[in-house]
Amino acid sequence: MTESNEAPPFVDIINGAMEFTIPAAAKMGVQAVEVRRGFAATTVPIEGNGNHFGVIYAGVLFTVAEVLGGAIAIASFDTSAYYPLVKELTIKFTRPAKTDVRAQAQVSDDELDRIANEAAEKGKADFELEAVVTDASGETVAVTKGLYQIRAIGR
Repeated sequence: MTESNEAPPFVDIINGAMEFTIPAAAKMGVQAVEVRRGFAATTVPIEGNGNHFGVIYAGVLFTVAEVLGGAIAIASFDTSAYYPLVKELTIKFTRPAKTDVRAQAQVSDDELDRIANEAAEKGKADFELEAVVTDASGETVAVTKGLYQIRAIGR
């Protein structure tokens, strides 16, 4: 096997860092499964995350969707210059989640360019992100709308 100088895939970076940056999410079993520029998907198991009536606890559904903003920011912007944060997140629960779930969200290339340009000019930039959380059969169990920001390090 030859040694590679390639950077690790964003999934590995996100999952490796989650234990230290968001310990509660790591304890829930939240995992990034697909992360690339402008797109992220995460999963969380029902096992260990159930509530008093046998479905995934609402806070777990919130978390599996909320972390998408940071994952997309890490995959899309210079992490040596900017860090992501969440400013606001709303969630609408559409049906009980009785299985493992997957959350995913996407930002267009044009919007990524706008965010990068604004952050370069002002030191920070807000962006909105809508996420969909689905169960194992593909049924939507929750939708979120978040306001995120990338902010220049040291500002």
